[in-house]
Amino acid sequence: MSQPVLGILTLYLNDAKQLEEKSVYRRMIIEGGKLGLDVFVFTPMDVHASKEQVYAMVYDPKTGKWSRKWRALPAMIFDRCRIQKSARFQQLLRFRTRYNHLTFLNRPLRNKWTIHQTFSQKQRFRQHLPETLLYQSSTDLKRMLRSHPVVYIKPINGTGGRGILRIEKKAGAQGIFNIQGRRQNRRIISPRKVSLSQLDSVVRKWCIGTTFLAQQGIPLRLPSGRFHDYRMLVQKNGHGVWELTGMAGRVGAARSVTSNLHGGGHAVRAEKLLRGWLGSQERAVKVMKTAEKLGIEAAAYLEDCFSSLCELALDLAIDREGKIYILEVNPKPAREVFLRSGDIETYRKSLVRPLEYALWIHRNKEAPASSKVTEE
Repeated sequence: MSQPVLGILTLYLNDAKQLEEKSVYRRMIIEGGKLGLDVFVFTPMDVHASKEQVYAMVYDPKTGKWSRKWRALPAMIFDRCRIQKSARFQQLLRFRTRYNHLTFLNRPLRNKWTIHQTFSQKQRFRQHLPETLLYQSSTDLKRMLRSHPVVYIKPINGTGGRGILRIEKKAGAQGIFNIQGRRQNRRIISPRKVSLSQLDSVVRKWCIGTTFLAQQGIPLRLPSGRFHDYRMLVQKNGHGVWELTGMAGRVGAARSVTSNLHGGGHAVRAEKLLRGWLGSQERAVKVMKTAEKLGIEAAAYLEDCFSSLCELALDLAIDREGKIYILEVNPKPAREVFLRSGDIETYRKSLVRPLEYALWIHRNKEAPASSKVTEE
């Protein structure tokens, strides 16, 4: 059996060819070597199409140094590319089309609205969705505000808490709203009061340039005044089966309407945060088991509806009654939430599982048909 090769596909952040997750890739290359998996990193810019080769970034654990080597196009690809507004992203789209015949561990998911609509088709998931509308006019906003005291306006393709506006009806004041948020550059917009007519103008200006959603706000404010949620990571294991890798709590920065770590938030062990939120260890454990089942079923369902996935992060809101809401899903999740919460073993597992899954794919491709049936 030939040695399996996995190429980690990523994008440069800028013209200086910097990578966002270089330390993660280094660790995955080291762990891959222990498993007998040859791992390297490349971008669409590094592909020499006529030669079917890539000018790959390789890491040598013995010297602790990165270097460049010409390598054959890998048969298996772990796509870590996130959306950019750049020519580099257009190169990525062309790469995916041209090399569609290669084995991708994961394929891109659709935007937040399409995912919401897909979940809405199943009663199993419908009960775990906050009410969500595609924002098109002030009519949509007013409709949401009639039903919910808090509404979030969020971009259809946003990540990292960027571009989110929180709107809350001011108690005891008719037609007055508190608004606060984060701009696309993550800068915090301080809370301020506006009238309904001012609100309409603010939201219209906020939504210029892209498509936004209006979403029911779930009560997530801690006694400290900060907002929190939970990041759950489910991945396929070394047998090709979906499994929970871990779950961590995220607590937002002061004055922030989101809990994202890149926006100044911090990570906490999920069980500890949930125990304080729900009031008992027993309730926390019960809700976490329910969340685990929901996450695994959600990942399997989205893979059936769209295409191949090997991992999926779910951002969950859990109210005081223990009801679970799926806020967003992310097919290209970061793992640092586990590192920052002190859960080192889960962090390691989150890096190793895609490698073990790649080996499972390789074994099943190389094995004769009869042995494939036996393993399945």
